[in-house]
Amino acid sequence: MAREYMERLFDKELDFYLRSVGAVQIVGPKWCGKSTTARRHAASVIDLLKKSDREQFIPLAKEAPGVFLSYGKKPLLIDEWQIISFIWNSLKEHIDENGRFGQFILTGSVTDRSIEDFDGEGERHTGTGRIIKRMMRTFSLFESRDSSGLVSLSGLKDGIFSPGFSSKDLHDYAFFLCRGGWPLAIGQSDDVALQQARTFYDGLVNEDLFSLADVPLRKDASRARRLLRSYSRFIASDASNERIKFDLSRNGDEIGKDTFSKYLLALERLFVIEELESWNPNLRSKTAIRVRNTRHFVDPSIATAALNLTPDGLFLDMNTFGLLFESLAIRDLRIYADSIGANVYHYRDKNGREADAVIVFPDGSWALAEVKLTNLADIVSASGKLRKLADDIDIVDHPKPSFLMVLTAGRTAYRDENGVYVAPLACLRN
Repeated sequence: MAREYMERLFDKELDFYLRSVGAVQIVGPKWCGKSTTARRHAASVIDLLKKSDREQFIPLAKEAPGVFLSYGKKPLLIDEWQIISFIWNSLKEHIDENGRFGQFILTGSVTDRSIEDFDGEGERHTGTGRIIKRMMRTFSLFESRDSSGLVSLSGLKDGIFSPGFSSKDLHDYAFFLCRGGWPLAIGQSDDVALQQARTFYDGLVNEDLFSLADVPLRKDASRARRLLRSYSRFIASDASNERIKFDLSRNGDEIGKDTFSKYLLALERLFVIEELESWNPNLRSKTAIRVRNTRHFVDPSIATAALNLTPDGLFLDMNTFGLLFESLAIRDLRIYADSIGANVYHYRDKNGREADAVIVFPDGSWALAEVKLTNLADIVSASGKLRKLADDIDIVDHPKPSFLMVLTAGRTAYRDENGVYVAPLACLRN
């Protein structure tokens, strides 16, 4: 029996873009549900993962791209389209010729470098205005029905908030971290759900990392596992490449700079790591902003798999638990922000003042968030620091934040004496 389709926030995004641009390119990690969601919006499908479709359609795309692009009703979904990325210019020209919106959906789990950096004969035609690229991630807690949705980012921006309770506790969050948001894990028994992240991880270190023709890496699953473990130990930090390499060397693996860079490039190309960029607002003051990215996987369960952590094992190292919980919060914030046209960054200045997340809305307004587990002293301290930081940041067009928030693994949602919202992650939504 087919599983019930669980609505994604991305469904509304995709529906909108199919009404407003010629084609939508959906990117994201394997297993995040791109094809399943895209098929719900497509009128016809070419699935290049299927041998029969590859054998029939690739020669046609090479010989007669116009005929290939005329196949079926529109929108036409071309699944794993990067296999025929040579068709990019023809695709753009086809969209230009008839001028209609919603003609194509392109999905892929690998960034195609030939599209990012065209180096073939002739000039690569930009897809600006015709083809929009959108990132799809794993399920957020709201999408997997683990968040009540009591607290809305959009609502907070508009001053709308209702205090309340969450039914989730630390043990639930430990499970969410290790399960991840993989569609195949949602709604399964605990043991089956936890296996999905491990299966993704095994495929990554044994095959996928070594599958990119233009990022040649000697197949070495043991080294890949060691590197991912070291990267995972610095989750939610701005650790330099040198620090991660030093951690690797302490575990007996001296890795060269070029090889290390290739591994990181491959992980980016496969949408496995998604580092959080720093926020550099137009400040009135001359405060120096640190610009190093914060390390994150697209889903924190990749880190728990790399570190061989179980939900119970997380309680043996609460510091690591806290960092992984921060990464879970960043994943969800990114998903919610995408659905309302916002962006998420982190902030850190030369004085060491920081915010785990900065949400920047389409109108330029902004909000600051810190992430803590359940310790009340930590939550109170984070609230005070956010208030002080917000008072010191003076942006030319939007001098004051729309709201301040501490995201927690606690049970209650309320507004504290600093005017800071304290909200369980399992109460949050877009």
